Amino acid sequence: MTVALPLSPDHLLDAPLPQLLAEAGVEVVDSSITDREFFGALVQHKNGDLLLAMPTGRSDLEHDTVARYLLAQVFDIDLPKLPAPFVTTQV
Repeated sequence: MTVALPLSPDHLLDAPLPQLLAEAGVEVVDSSITDREFFGALVQHKNGDLLLAMPTGRSDLEHDTVARYLLAQVFDIDLPKLPAPFVTTQV
């Protein structure tokens, strides 16, 4: 899934996360998934809206890193892959 929005790698990595999410029109919700191997999901609805589901109780660093990485994937921004145990799947 790729969304058209001009977003540079520098802006993706440097902008404050709340600003970045607002610019991309992403709604953030707490995920009910409690599996420690689940780090988050970014879903595009049929109407084009983006929903970022993030697990609760994780560190700010993990939340920020995963959110930016998922945004990079959706907006087709080339970033290095995250190290294990992070794995992304596109459905």
